[in-house]
This record gives sequence, C-alpha cells and structure tokens, in this order.
Amino acid sequence: MKLYYSPGDSSLSPHIVLRESERRFDLERVDLHTHRTSSGVDYLLINPRGDVPALAIDDIGHEVLTEGPAIVQYLADLVPDRRLAPPNGTFARYHLQEWLSFISAEIHKQFSPLFRSDTPEDYAGKLRGMIAERFSYLQDVLSDRAFLMGETFTVADAYLFVMLFWSGKFHIDLQIWPNLDDYEFRIAQRPSVLAAFAAEGLADRHHLRRSA
Repeated sequence: MKLYYSPGDSSLSPHIVLRESERRFDLERVDLHTHRTSSGVDYLLINPRGDVPALAIDDIGHEVLTEGPAIVQYLADLVPDRRLAPPNGTFARYHLQEWLSFISAEIHKQFSPLFRSDTPEDYAGKLRGMIAERFSYLQDVLSDRAFLMGETFTVADAYLFVMLFWSGKFHIDLQIWPNLDDYEFRIAQRPSVLAAFAAEGLADRHHLRRSA
C-alpha cells in the first residue's frame, strides 16, 4: 500500500491509522500546488480531484481509495484484532460512522476555508465560532470517557485529533475545553502519532504545552 500525503493535511489521519495497524506501507508526498508527487508523478492521474489523502491498494495503482473516512475504515477492517473500528454490521459500527460524519461535516468543513488566504476575516471569525460550538459539545462528550467510542481508541479519534492539531494554527485555544485539551495531549503521546509526526516533519510544529 502507498499513502499519498501532504504534511499536516487531512492525510495525517490515515497516516496515524496506518501506524496503528502496524502494516507495511509506503509514503509519497504530494505538492498540492503543482500536483506532482515527490517521485515526479502527476498526482491528478492518481486522484483527479487533486487533494489528499489517496491510498493505492496495490503496487500498480489500479485500486485507489480517496476520502479519509473511507480509507480509515478500510484500514481498520484489515486488522480487526486492533479494534480500530467495530465489526461491520454491528450497531457500534454505525456509531463510528456517525462520529466520522460529524467530524467531517461539522468540524472539517468549517476548517477548510480557514486554509485559504482569500477568506474574509469576518467570515473566518464566524467559522472559528462554529468550531468552538462543536468543541463545547465534545467537551461534554469526553467528560465520562477516554475516547469518542468509549475506552478504546478508534479511527474516529485519529480524525478528530487532526482537527485539534489544526486548532493551534488558527488561534483556537484548546485549554478553554479541559477535557478536549487533555484528550489531544493523550493522543499526541501515542507511538503512532509520534511516528507519523516524525515522518511528516511535524514534530517541531506540534504545540504541546506540557511535558510528557
């Protein structure tokens, strides 16, 4: 398998899940401006939409998955013993998909315009306010559990962690929500996250406020 990624982008979520799975995989960096990969390949031939992530399932690239929520569920199903996702067909699996949909539609979607330099500041402020509302909801959710699905880390936590990582870039202070702040800190210490950060050159950019 090969994951096409851009450092710190939404591809970080499946990257973390790949590390959690402990399966062998390759990484190939994508320049999102030129749409060329680090080996000189035209990335639009792999993913015509030009964004990351994309996961090439086989060596010749005939099978490619895009969209993080689909990729992380595929990866979780390859290693059921890791419990990164509940089994297909169970009600718990639908709860996982509920969380992935919430993160995608209610948080990720609000962050996306903030990455564009032409987004008006008044609109950016409104988006940050909407994100803060979702974070307040998650503050309550995490009052009685270690992770979104309970006491087990799942692919939904990898996705939410990336959203929390982005918060520092846009001056959203997680210390306003102590449960969420603690959750981010704990996930940041997982070996899978540390390895993904190191591979993407992000280690020095992660704004840990406390010592491990």
